[in-house]
Amino acid sequence: MDFPYRLAGRRRPDPPTVLEASVRERASSFARQLGTSTGTLVLGGRSMGGRICSQVVAQGLPAAGLALVSYPLHPPGRPERLRVSHFPQLRVPCLFVSGTRDAFATQDELETATAAIPGPVSHVWLEGADHGLRRHGAAAAAAVLRWLASTFRLPASGGTAPT
Repeated sequence: MDFPYRLAGRRRPDPPTVLEASVRERASSFARQLGTSTGTLVLGGRSMGGRICSQVVAQGLPAAGLALVSYPLHPPGRPERLRVSHFPQLRVPCLFVSGTRDAFATQDELETATAAIPGPVSHVWLEGADHGLRRHGAAAAAAVLRWLASTFRLPASGGTAPT
């Protein structure tokens, strides 16, 4: 999904409350379209999108799990500004897919921070990838598909996304 600021053509993100409300609304709408509840969905996204999804799940939106790609643990060069206060409320399976050259979180920083998550946590590290995952998008998608299949015991999908 695109956040409202993106749909409006703005570069500056909306306030967190607007971003979080957008995730809640879109997840609920998608679940209704599928004839299910948000508790059966794996939510997530890349960078800020994943962070907002994790915050909404920590606040109580039911979800089956979180797939977080290039999680922005802190602003580049500002490791003291961690974005993890909600991690102790994450009780669902969580996947973190990150590059080994991501300026928003080193491998040690992210693994240390995610130890606060009580739910099961998996990490996939893409060697040489930065925060934008240039030339590593297919590897990131494959990692998410493998995790979905193994975590939720889905049948092999022949390379397509499970439905």
